[in-house]
Amino acid sequence: MKKRLLGALAFVSALSVAVPAMADATLAKIKDSGTIKLGYRENSPPFSFQGNDGKPHGYSVDLCRIVADEVARQLGIAKLDVRWVMVSAQNRFEALKRGDIDLECGNSTQTLSRRADFDFSVMTFVDGAGLLFRAGEKPASIDDIKGQRVAVVRGTTTEKLLDELVAAAKLGVRLIKVEDHDDAIKALADKTATAYAADRTVLVTTAIVRGEGKQFELGDAQFSYEPYGLVMRRDADFRLAVDRSLSRLYRSGEIGGLLKRWFEPFGTPGEALRAVYLLNGLPE
Repeated sequence: MKKRLLGALAFVSALSVAVPAMADATLAKIKDSGTIKLGYRENSPPFSFQGNDGKPHGYSVDLCRIVADEVARQLGIAKLDVRWVMVSAQNRFEALKRGDIDLECGNSTQTLSRRADFDFSVMTFVDGAGLLFRAGEKPASIDDIKGQRVAVVRGTTTEKLLDELVAAAKLGVRLIKVEDHDDAIKALADKTATAYAADRTVLVTTAIVRGEGKQFELGDAQFSYEPYGLVMRRDADFRLAVDRSLSRLYRSGEIGGLLKRWFEPFGTPGEALRAVYLLNGLPE
């Protein structure tokens, strides 16, 4: 009996030591290495993209830069090396699992199924899926594109949503699944596809950047609710460090400068986005 009791106590003691070690693994790794690895998307403007200078740019990229500065301050690191790693819609989550990146700085939608495997920061943006058409070809009704081809990027929540709508016979289109937004806009431009499906902000940005706001037209329908967040491995301490940085940014009102920089061409933020910052500006 005494041996069993000592064995049980030893197991509990080992467990109590192991849990905190797992909880602060990311912060400990960052502190030990002096490096934080941030994932960005090559072509998902205005959130995350590679600029003409070959460097990462975008709204989410700027958020991650602010987070990196705050993590360095919290850890007492005078000079934190920020290492940028390009990821895609298809490999971003695997990159997190492998430890290739510590934080994904894109436009990833929080879903309950994703939260079963990963941690998300407080919300960073809210959007919804829509359709982009060639100028002058926007249909009067979504029913008017039945049987037509729609381009969508693999590995996105928009792809999953459209798969479900097509399977349930709620959207009678044929899906063309492509690797990135460049391929999707090309399919639309060369008439391989009738429409291009993605989050509406991405579609608007694409229309402005690739067509000078003249070659494409945004459809009226919105198919989904897309709450974005920065993604990381399951790690409560690291998530808290990220959330502390973002909440401070929202409370201070400094988020307004980033919005102006990246979204000014689209007009002032709507009520839903204002609510995101109000509700996620958590008090310290």
